[in-house]
Amino acid sequence: MSKALRVCVYCGSRVGRDGRFLPVARDFGTLLADRGLELVYGGGKVGLMGAVADGALAGGGRVHGVIPRSMVEREIAHDGVDLYVVETMHERKAQMEQLSDAFVALPGGTGTLDELFEMWTWAQLGLHGKPLGLLDVDGYWRPLVACVDHMVDEGFLRPDHRAMLVVSGRPDELLDRLGERIAAVALSDT
Repeated sequence: MSKALRVCVYCGSRVGRDGRFLPVARDFGTLLADRGLELVYGGGKVGLMGAVADGALAGGGRVHGVIPRSMVEREIAHDGVDLYVVETMHERKAQMEQLSDAFVALPGGTGTLDELFEMWTWAQLGLHGKPLGLLDVDGYWRPLVACVDHMVDEGFLRPDHRAMLVVSGRPDELLDRLGERIAAVALSDT
């Protein structure tokens, strides 16, 4: 029996200004479970992080949370998930990468960008071949995508490295495209 694929989701530990991304996060977690995909995420019970985990759990999915001990001690750890407690944020990112087959960013702040960009940089350096995606809900990531495209135009980002980042506003399409890339990587490894 093969191991279920795991999708790492980076997203906000807050709900945002008006909460409109909360149901999107919950629905994305449910979609992962419906597709038989396991969720890897930051281990919190708050904000969009908690919502994506709650959605996956409600859909009968398996959820792996990775959280630094200092955050567990502040009582923000989700108690319904398989929890990996680490000492530092660096260990958290490394553990999440090891557990995951793909990475997706939902709306979030600097922590979300930090995690996504580190995995993107690692992919550019050849440290992993796992696909990365942005779920562009209501154009949330449009300014970032414009900035990334500007980096290409200015010669600071290679077009093949830009192509590593899949962007879609539709969760099903995003997961389909990431799945195609996971399959391509698996074929090249055989």
